[in-house]
Amino acid sequence: MSKYVSVVSDKKKWTTFWLCTFLGMFGIHRFYVRRYASGLLFMFTMGGFFIGAIIDWIAILFGNFRDGDGLRIRR
Repeated sequence: MSKYVSVVSDKKKWTTFWLCTFLGMFGIHRFYVRRYASGLLFMFTMGGFFIGAIIDWIAILFGNFRDGDGLRIRR
């Protein structure tokens, strides 16, 4: 049995990136990475009035976006 814990999410960077690109204003990328509360917030505010979706898009692109467990999404 392995003693190591994964420090990277099981969610894929490019899947998250494309979801954010096309459906970011609805928070679909946040539901994909299991960030449900902020996903609902994005859904009701159109992606934080588009500003939050743009910030997420940049964070995903540069590898700084994290999933619901706080792990970076894998490349």
